[in-house]
Amino acid sequence: MLNILRNGPPTDLPTVLIVHGLFGSARNWGAIAKRISDSRRVVSVDMRNHGDSPWHDSHGYDDLAHDLAQVITAEGAPMDVLGHSMGGKAAMMLALMQPDLVNRLLVADIAPVAYGHSQTHLIEAMRKLDLTALKTRADADAALGTDIADSGVRAFLLQSLDLRASPPRWRLNLDVLEREMGRITGWPPGVTGSFPRPALFLSGANSDYVLPEHRNIIKALFPDAKFAKLPDAGHWLHAEAPRPFEATMRMWFD
Repeated sequence: MLNILRNGPPTDLPTVLIVHGLFGSARNWGAIAKRISDSRRVVSVDMRNHGDSPWHDSHGYDDLAHDLAQVITAEGAPMDVLGHSMGGKAAMMLALMQPDLVNRLLVADIAPVAYGHSQTHLIEAMRKLDLTALKTRADADAALGTDIADSGVRAFLLQSLDLRASPPRWRLNLDVLEREMGRITGWPPGVTGSFPRPALFLSGANSDYVLPEHRNIIKALFPDAKFAKLPDAGHWLHAEAPRPFEATMRMWFD
C-alpha cells in the first residue's frame, strides 16, 4: 500500500486524492492539501518508488493505477482525483480502467500521449552527489548546481533527499525510475475505454505539454473533457501559481 498523508475530517463532499508527478511526493502538495481540507477530506500519496512508499521493479501506468485503486478502495470510494504530470497519467489510467472509483478528474498539465523528452539527466545529477560528504541542504544545493542550473528544479529534487538517514539517501528509487523512464514519459499503446464523468485538463499557459493536436486524443478517452489554462504558469503550475491553481481546483471539484 502507498504511503498516505491525510488532511481534514470526512465531509459530505467526496474526498480529494492528490497524485504527484515524477520525483515528487505527497509532501510537495502539503500547503494546497491543507488549505483545501477546510471544506473536505484530502488524501495525498507517495507514488511507488517515491517518498516513503514501497519500491517495486516495475513503474508502468497500469501499476500506478492499480496502486491508486487500492488506496481509494481502502479509504472509501469514489474520490475526486487530481494528478499532475506523471500523476496525471496515472490518474487518467485509473479513470479508464476503473471509472467507478473516480467521481471527477483534474489532470494538471499532461496529455495521454508519449513525449520525446527524458528526465534521466536529473537522475544522473542526483547519482553523482557524494551524500556522505554533505552536511546541510545548502551543501547539497551547491553540489547539485554543478549539473542543474535551475534553482527551482534543485529545490524540488532536494525535497526528496534525506540527510538525516544513516547513511543519507534519496527517497527515490533512481535505478528503477531510470530503467522505466521510457514508460514514464510514454503512454501505453492501445489504451481504450471511456471515462463517462467530467474531466478538466488544466495547463500552464507557458507550457507545451498539452497541445491543440492532443485535444482529439483526449476527447476520445474523456468525452466530457473541459480545457483551461492558468496565465503566467508553466508545467509546474501548482507551484508557480498556487492560489489560482487552488481556486480552479475548488471551483472544479465543488
